[in-house]
Amino acid sequence: MPISALLILNQKGEIVVSRYYRDDVSRYTTERFGLKVIASKETGSLPPVKTIDGASFLYTRHGNLYFVAATRSNANPSLIFEFLFQWIRILKSYLGPAFTEDNISLNMTLAYELFDETMDFGYPQNCAIDLLQLYINLGTQRAKDTDEKDAGQLTSQITGIVDWRREGLRYRRNEVYIDVNESVNLLIGANGNILRSEASGQVMMKTQLSGMPECKFALNDKLNMEKEEGDKQTAEDKRRAVEIDDCTFHRCVRLGKFDTDRTITFVPPDGEFELMRYRVTSQNIKLPFRLVPAVQESSKDKLTVTLKATANFESLKAATNVIIKFPVPPNTAKTHIKVGAGRAKFEPDQKAIVWRVKKWNGGAEFMMQADVDLMATTKNKGWNRPPISMDFNVSMFTASGVYVRYLRVYDKSGYQTHRWVRYKCRAGEYQVRI
Repeated sequence: MPISALLILNQKGEIVVSRYYRDDVSRYTTERFGLKVIASKETGSLPPVKTIDGASFLYTRHGNLYFVAATRSNANPSLIFEFLFQWIRILKSYLGPAFTEDNISLNMTLAYELFDETMDFGYPQNCAIDLLQLYINLGTQRAKDTDEKDAGQLTSQITGIVDWRREGLRYRRNEVYIDVNESVNLLIGANGNILRSEASGQVMMKTQLSGMPECKFALNDKLNMEKEEGDKQTAEDKRRAVEIDDCTFHRCVRLGKFDTDRTITFVPPDGEFELMRYRVTSQNIKLPFRLVPAVQESSKDKLTVTLKATANFESLKAATNVIIKFPVPPNTAKTHIKVGAGRAKFEPDQKAIVWRVKKWNGGAEFMMQADVDLMATTKNKGWNRPPISMDFNVSMFTASGVYVRYLRVYDKSGYQTHRWVRYKCRAGEYQVRI
């Protein structure tokens, strides 16, 4: 994926700073890009890829600045865009999240140092922010006194495979916090059939561990449990095992080991990071809420809507900030609403009756009933009945059934690790047609 040049342009199409790694793209060609694409206001209306004089320009925007990569090779555009996005993150860490053209102009030395450290002859190199900040101390970063030992450790980190964690970390109390966050997407047809149901989740970790520990992490993944336990699996284990459809990992995870035995092994970064994302689409997803709507049109100017909502999780758990939006015709004049819990009112800007409940205990069932008066209209246009939508948060619950089986921490000093796990489920696109 050789990149011939990296450029930062302002909204006038003028080059603020540039670095040419190869001689196959000329400055004249890059200036033509600035005039033809940026200055002519072509950005935003067309895809962010442009070919000029045989060179491909890929660009993205941050504030009033454009970050551009030029190449003549058949490069992977996803990799180039990821590099540009990472470059923006790097500048944010040095110049602040809202950096401008003036910030870059006042820190040209920093920009050129970053150009040279993050790319060599058009190939991306070290883009880890923590590691860059160890030896590029310009911008808002404070210089650190380094001796020969520190320099040796730095060289080892640059050339080694673990660039996301520094050596020599020490904590009085070694702790790991794990958050399993899920969002549930649901679409139920008007006849009550489930048309789509899936749970998308992410595993967030915050580590405060000494040294360079190796962690072994496992969910109740069906394939992993079959490989580990084999014939020793009980009927309960088989019932609780979840088939994970696809997953992506942080770059610290050893993918080769995951491919062979489905174990998630890694040396964790220090602090907070996203370990993995996953998706479950099986029919065994436990829906947090069951909605049963009904609409009765008694006349042309009046209709009655009812909704029965049931919480399908354990009574010891509770959903918070529950919001249900029940659509009504756009010519609604007024409503008379009765609810079993919380508050509900007609909101004209939403074209819906919005039912809000601060806390909904597991197993509880509530009803909403509303008499809707309609205004007469000149056009005899039917109501297209948009779906009911719902929003909620449920703590210590996962709709997919995913849970953390274990987290093992191995370190040569053999210290004791304290672990905390928290689960949270929220609504994604949770809709029921009426």
